[in-house]
Parts: sequence; C-alpha cells; structure tokens
Amino acid sequence: MDMVWLVARREITSRIRERGFLISSAITMLVILAIVIVPRFVGGGNTSFDLAVTGPASSAIVPALSAAGAPAKVQVRVRTYPDQQAARAAVRDGHADAALLDGDTVVSNGGPDARLAAVLAAAHRDVSTQARLAERGIDPAAVAEALDVPPLRMVTLPGTDDNGVRKGIAFVAVIILFGQLIGYGTWVAFGVVEEKSSRVVEILLATLRPWQLLAGKILGIGALALGQLVLVTGVGLAAAVGIGTVSLPAQALGIVGQVLAWFVLGYAFFSSAYAAAACRVSRQEELNNVTGPMTLVLMVSYLVAIYAIRQPKGVLAQVASLVPPFSAMTMPTRTAVGQVAGWQVGLAIALMLAATAALVWLSGRIYAGAILRTGARVRFFDALRGAREPSEGHATSK
Repeated sequence: MDMVWLVARREITSRIRERGFLISSAITMLVILAIVIVPRFVGGGNTSFDLAVTGPASSAIVPALSAAGAPAKVQVRVRTYPDQQAARAAVRDGHADAALLDGDTVVSNGGPDARLAAVLAAAHRDVSTQARLAERGIDPAAVAEALDVPPLRMVTLPGTDDNGVRKGIAFVAVIILFGQLIGYGTWVAFGVVEEKSSRVVEILLATLRPWQLLAGKILGIGALALGQLVLVTGVGLAAAVGIGTVSLPAQALGIVGQVLAWFVLGYAFFSSAYAAAACRVSRQEELNNVTGPMTLVLMVSYLVAIYAIRQPKGVLAQVASLVPPFSAMTMPTRTAVGQVAGWQVGLAIALMLAATAALVWLSGRIYAGAILRTGARVRFFDALRGAREPSEGHATSK
C-alpha cells in the first residue's frame, strides 16, 4: 500500500497546482453561489396554484377566489375532493399546493405560498362578511361585527415543515454530484491517456504494478475531488444561511454527510470505469468514443435524480435508488427530500459496494492488459486476455 499512497500523493501535489484545477474550483464555487444568492434578490415563482377543496363551505368560497386573486394576478385552479382525507392526500402527494377544508382550514406542506394564502384569506373574508351581513341586516354595529372574521387556521402536515428547503438542498446536491462525478471521472481518463501517450507509464511500471498505479491515481484525484466538494458545500451552505436564503433544517448536516458518502461510492465506481475505458486508447482524441457510455449513464442518473426530487415515492425513483450506479445520485436525493426506510438505504449501499468492488477488479484487469499497448484501440476481450504483471513481458504494440 505504500506505493499506492506514493502515487496518490504524486497526483495530489502535481494536479493541485494545475491551472485547470484552480479554474474549475473557482467556476464551481461561482455557480453554487449564484444558485444560492440569485433567488434571494430576483423575484419570480408560480402565479398559479392548485387548490383541493372539500365540503359545502369550501365550495361557497370558490367563486370569490378569482376576484381575490385578480389584483395580484394569481390564478387558483380548484379541484373538489369527496372528503378531508382525500384532500390531505392530494397535498401530501404533490397533486395540490394546498387544501381548503370545510371553508375554515388550510392544509399545506411546509406552509402555503404567501400569495396563495393572501388570496384564500381575502376570499374567505369576503364570503364570510356577505353571509353575516345577510343574516344580521345592514346597520353599523352589525357591519362592524360582521367584518371581525376569525383568520384562517394554517395547519402544516407532520414532518413537512421544511419540505421546500429539503427539496432545494436535494436539487443543489444533484447538480454538484453530477458535475463532480463527470468532471473527475473525465480527469482520471485524461490522466491515463496522457501517461500512456507520453510513455511515462512505461517508466512508472518499471517499479509499480498496474493495480498500484491505477489505485493511486484514482485515490489521489478522488481526494482532490472530495476536498473540493467539501469546500464548495461548506461555502454554499454558509452563504445560504448568511444572506437568509434558507433556514436550514435540523437534518441538514446529516443530508450533507450522506451526499459526501454517496459521492465517494459513485466516484469509486465511475472513475474505475473511466480509467478502464481510457487505457484502451492512446490518443486523447479517441476518449469521447470510449467514455461515451459512462457519460450517458451519468446523464440518465442525473435525470432520474431530478425526477426523484418531485416524486421520491415513485416506482422509478425507488428502483433507481437501489440499483447501481443510478443509486449514487438517486438515493441521496430521496433521503434529502423525505423519509426512506433504513433497509432500503442499507441495501442500496451494499449493492453499490458489491458493484464497485466487481468493477474495480475488472478495471484493474483491463488496465493491466491494455496500458502498455499503443497504437490502435485495444479491444475489451484482448485487454482481459493480455492482463499480466509488467515483469512477465515487455510493452507491446498493436
């Protein structure tokens, strides 16, 4: 293992001084700060909302919603449900932004949008006032009494106080994970081809075994990647709290810890795959052809993880969060958004560890069989058949 650490230290010290690393770190930092800061100063958001209603009293308020929302240009789409349980379920599952129960109670996830709450309150006040005036007649005392309408009771479903914040954290986490995995996986691939094309690898393998060189390269670049990820995450969270963009939930540190842990697993998997693909070619111009499949898998993983933010309990999100390598981005997304059973997290980690171990072994065999072969692209099965220690033969060309 001493030789592995020696290679890893070489990768860290040489690459941390490269301009590309410093520029990528600065760009990543600026992107994260932009994501955190811009929403704080730029207005926007939905101007239309879905409202679940139940009960005759709620239906009586519906006609007044249009008039109440017109000044603020807020549109409320109404859907009637047979009972309170069904209306609450619509809110919980994301099919409605809020529910109006029996004309006097608003149910939402994490509190309703301020504009929707204002429209509901105005419509409720108008309808209640008219009803009371009709009952009591028009005189000053009756009008004053009628205008004294009790405010709507705002009820937040248990466990959803910070739902919006958790979704925001999950969204940023997916962006960072995707960028780091694809960026550093590509970095590993470029490093492998660079050493192979310059024949530096032949000098290194005079004293190192192929698996030691591969493991050291992955470990060294991975340490840089993890350090950059911790720095970016820390700065992003500090900026978000400092300018008041979000109020972090109590589970924020746990979410960040899980994201970092899943990054380590995902990086081990994809960097091994990128290295195995890169060692089969001798020119950087050929890298896109051999690393395309890994990039495609990462892109699919990213899209599935984005979907999981909206539907964390959907079948696709649940299956993808268990199946490697999609679990590297989907499982931390699901755990950030809501509750995930402990056995699912444990199973996902076990499957990812098993898949990574198998891929690392396979990548080591491919690397050993292809890293010394220059010229045309080395076929997959040829690399496996040619796997051997450097001492068993000389560098070959093909």
